[in-house]
Amino acid sequence: MASETITTSEYIKHHLQNLTFGQKQTEIEPGVWAPSGELGFATSAQEASQMGFWSINVDTMFMSILLGALMMWFFRSAAKKASAGIPTGMQNFAEMVIDFIDDTVRGSFYGGKNNLIAPLALTIFVWIFLMNLMDLIPVDLIPMAVAQGAAVAFGADPHHVFFKIVPSTDPNATLGMALFVFVLMLYYSMKIKGPGGFAGELAFQPFGKWALPINLVLETVTLLAKPFSLGLRLFGNMYAGEMVFILIATMYGAGLVLGSFAGLLQVGWAIFHILIITLQAFIFMVLTTVYLDMAHQEHH
Repeated sequence: MASETITTSEYIKHHLQNLTFGQKQTEIEPGVWAPSGELGFATSAQEASQMGFWSINVDTMFMSILLGALMMWFFRSAAKKASAGIPTGMQNFAEMVIDFIDDTVRGSFYGGKNNLIAPLALTIFVWIFLMNLMDLIPVDLIPMAVAQGAAVAFGADPHHVFFKIVPSTDPNATLGMALFVFVLMLYYSMKIKGPGGFAGELAFQPFGKWALPINLVLETVTLLAKPFSLGLRLFGNMYAGEMVFILIATMYGAGLVLGSFAGLLQVGWAIFHILIITLQAFIFMVLTTVYLDMAHQEHH
């Protein structure tokens, strides 16, 4: 996609834009837009923004579902092929991951027995890790293939076809997962403590019943901050990492010397980014476990 026909700024903006599908808008008068009744893909960032809340980032959905299906296929295949004899490489790897998650959950969750926590932690860790891992694929490879495919199949302008392959660089994905964790937190808080106990925890902690307004404000802010920090932390780290890869890619068109230096930078950043990819998946998983553990704990 980096070519003589687009500027560096356009190249960066192109790679930061999702493939968005929704209801297109029409300008009924200067500065005033209204739904046109036509559904389609956005051809610019402005058009994607105008589609509003109910638009869908197709690339995020496609990659998330694809990676989720790959994760389920891998563990299902490992389980079906598991034997008491000499384990295969797939079985060894699957058991290593499961043991790692099991040890982590045992060290973070003390809220009694809950058969959901360990499978949820495993799903979160592996799924987010796979999403993050897409960041190591060269930034032009799949977007260029999608753009050229759309041009051949549908006659689309390649510069108007977007495709982000890292779902965790989309705040809709990370905040969506965090919202699901938040719902589980509320569910188990209500289930374990009861509505009255949960309300009392918000109203009477940490300063007692005589400081009810202050307690309510502090505890409500703390409660709401958990899903936002969970989702935005993952998004911010992965978005920044992807931005670095994109900036390095812009150097390839700046001559042989800078292009060679960019190759070294890309390899170095990719090696370092492997740590970030794994760490962010681990942090999201651990914090989810800790938050659910807190939802199971009754304060007296």
